Parts: sequence; structure tokens; C-alpha cells
Amino acid sequence: MPRAKTVVPGRARRRKTLKAAKGNIGGRRKLIKTAIQTVQRAGQFAYEHRRLRKRDFRRLWIVRINAAARINGLSYSTLIAGLKRAHIDVNRKLLADLAVRDAAAFAKLAEVAKSVAA
Repeated sequence: MPRAKTVVPGRARRRKTLKAAKGNIGGRRKLIKTAIQTVQRAGQFAYEHRRLRKRDFRRLWIVRINAAARINGLSYSTLIAGLKRAHIDVNRKLLADLAVRDAAAFAKLAEVAKSVAA
């Protein structure tokens, strides 16, 4: 009878995969081959979406800034250009937060951008 050399590490590896596949339905969580495929695919999606999340948030911030800028009589591009000309370095995340939470402060920034742009 041949000696089994990888029983403990192999079992640990399979247990780790099955634990990661927890929450799936049917063979995806019970059968090791399909569980491995499921976990690898999930890992690939997680990798891609960690990068896509950054793009998605930037798009959201730009939409919010544009909406607030239009309320103040500016377009997004003229607001950003005016802020750059006025040497006001505010990132889009902070601008979007101001647009949502503190409309008065955003309006002051819009006035500065409008005066420099004109």
C-alpha cells in the first residue's frame, strides 16, 4: 500500500476552499472541483471590482459636483477650470461631499470659480 504523503495539507487546502465557497448553492459549495472553480471566479471578480470601484466613485462624485454646479449657474467644466485658475486645490471627493452636505460652502467656491472664469 503506497504511503499517503499529503493527507493533512491536502485536507486543509480543500477545507479552506470549501469554507471560501460557503453561501453557494448545491455542488458549488459541496463538491471540491466546482467549489474551486467558484472560488477562483469569485476571486477574479473581486480583483476586477476593486479597481472598478475607484472609477465608479469618481463618476459619482463628478455627477454630484455637476448637479450642484448647475444649481449655482455653472457647468462642471467651468467650475473645475475656475477653481484651478484660482489655485484652489480641492479634490473631487471633497467637492462632492460639500455639494451634498454643505451647499453654502459649495456656493462660495462656485462664486470664486465664476469670478475667475469670467
